[in-house]
Amino acid sequence: MTLKNQDLHIGIVVAEFNTLFTSKLQEGCHAHLIAQGVPAAQIRIIKVPGAIEIPFVIQGLARQKKYHALIALGAVIRGETSHYDYVCEQVSQGCQRIMLDHQIPVIFGVLTTENDEQAFARTGGEHSHNGVEAAKSALRMIEVASSL
Repeated sequence: MTLKNQDLHIGIVVAEFNTLFTSKLQEGCHAHLIAQGVPAAQIRIIKVPGAIEIPFVIQGLARQKKYHALIALGAVIRGETSHYDYVCEQVSQGCQRIMLDHQIPVIFGVLTTENDEQAFARTGGEHSHNGVEAAKSALRMIEVASSL
């Protein structure tokens, strides 16, 4: 079954923590989906306090069986404690589990960087734009999933 972009429903969950970066991820992701013909009315954006809350909302969206793909956007930047490691592991494993349990593409667009400079480089800087890349991955995975 081939889906047309104008028929797609995509959910985007965005962490508000580190909003300097997450807002850029959201803007790039949303703009790319629109440019590829996904109607704005069929893109749902939900904001959560931080990255750790992303899987909870992704799971809620997956249970609705309405979306063709879900995108997780956040920015976890290493600090002075081990909190970074716990957050990154929980968010990535949560998203993967939801993807496998619900058989829906869940795109992991959460930055996991050592510092702000690396985050800037991945939100439109020298290392491309992870928000745009997440949108591209979502569209590609919808295509792959529909061919299975």
